[in-house]
Amino acid sequence: MHTVVDLITLANEHLGTDLEPADADRDLAEVACWDSVFLLRLVALLERELGRAVPVAEMLEARSLGDIWTAAVGT
Repeated sequence: MHTVVDLITLANEHLGTDLEPADADRDLAEVACWDSVFLLRLVALLERELGRAVPVAEMLEARSLGDIWTAAVGT
């Protein structure tokens, strides 16, 4: 995974979402499928995909998928 679009594609393929690249900067409160369970599933998926732990505290503070991507790859 090299971009936030890769993150969106991964979520669509493995979590059954229908996210679009335009959702990357949208506030998570505005993303139709978003809830705390989705976040946990996404964290687990990212950890499996990246082969390492991701900073869950930063994920909880994220306001967009772009923020989640930055937290995941910035560690």
